[in-house]
Amino acid sequence: MNLEEIQAALSEAGHDGWLFYDHHHRDPIGERILGLDAKAHVTRRWYYYVPAEGEPRKLVHRVEQGRLDTLPGSKGLYSSWQELAAGLAAMLGDARRVAMQYSPNNDIMYVSMADAGTVEFVRGLGKQVVSSADLVSQFEAVLTEEQVRTHFLAQQAIDAVLAEGWREIGQRLRPSWGGGGDMSEFDLMVWLSDAMRREGLVWENGPNVSVGAHSSDSHYEPTRERSAPIRRGDFVLIDIWGRVDAPDSIYYDITWTAVVGREPAEHEQLIFETVRNARDAAIKAVETAFAESRPIRGFEADDAARRVIGAAGLGQYFTHRTGHNIARELHGPGAHLDNLETHDERLLLPNTCFSVEPGIYLPEFGVRSEVNMITAPGKARVTGRVQTELVRI
Repeated sequence: MNLEEIQAALSEAGHDGWLFYDHHHRDPIGERILGLDAKAHVTRRWYYYVPAEGEPRKLVHRVEQGRLDTLPGSKGLYSSWQELAAGLAAMLGDARRVAMQYSPNNDIMYVSMADAGTVEFVRGLGKQVVSSADLVSQFEAVLTEEQVRTHFLAQQAIDAVLAEGWREIGQRLRPSWGGGGDMSEFDLMVWLSDAMRREGLVWENGPNVSVGAHSSDSHYEPTRERSAPIRRGDFVLIDIWGRVDAPDSIYYDITWTAVVGREPAEHEQLIFETVRNARDAAIKAVETAFAESRPIRGFEADDAARRVIGAAGLGQYFTHRTGHNIARELHGPGAHLDNLETHDERLLLPNTCFSVEPGIYLPEFGVRSEVNMITAPGKARVTGRVQTELVRI
């Protein structure tokens, strides 16, 4: 934990302090920010208050009174619920505006770790509870130079694996153009997984290989028991992600689409171009904002993509947010590009990474075009290859 940085961020945000609270590891965000042991035996509630100025304060149960000893600050002890209530009131003192892992109306559910009862109690002490969402982004989603480097290592490996994966489909299927295919979604998923392992990558679930109508299921994942064959004439979507096998490494996550053994149908081309244009509109919105040193929030980038698809009369088929934060987790703790599933007012901060991935999902096929972006002061950029046309296999 960097106390000086946290207190500077609190002062800049106009908060009197940041109240951390945990019980049975219900707040992994707080544990990471404070540098606590995620596997420690936690059976009693603890509280840690970082004021914008002055010494932090702890409140811990006597049964586990050493739980926060790795952190600076004075310590208060409790056993009874009456002592807990009095100790929490004393801890917060004359603070008025207190940040917690809370989101009004659960809009940003990713930071809603504090239970309603605890929030009610703090409010009952006359405090204004505000969301720590932007603070969490600052301390959890902002990347170091080394983390950015690991993202680009994953990018180089995955871009190469995907390109070879398209070639593998062609090599496997061309001998049987006249009959049934000899490759399935699951076969290709295994091939891609093996190739990524050889590159030293790790990941969770997937990758996603989807043929035809399966590409309309944005979280489809083939299994050995449920897997469609890949044949000449098919429409294929591949969503692939991973990170290098190193501490605190950052994911790379992309989605491309292709047609097998033919040219795209007019309707497929129209849907692809609409998605591509929506993706590029969101990219431009972010690039322009950073070039102008103008703040941009997650929902604004989503709006830029959604306007393009809506203008094409296809808004009802764009059923998810435009993008998600990327960090040590594939879906990270920072701002998402979202004004559909949530109204994400978190700022897209410098030195953060996120996906841009609008999609249109019709009953017969779906198109998603996904790239990643990394921001820096005065600049935002796409980090890997960008699909401009449907791949022809």
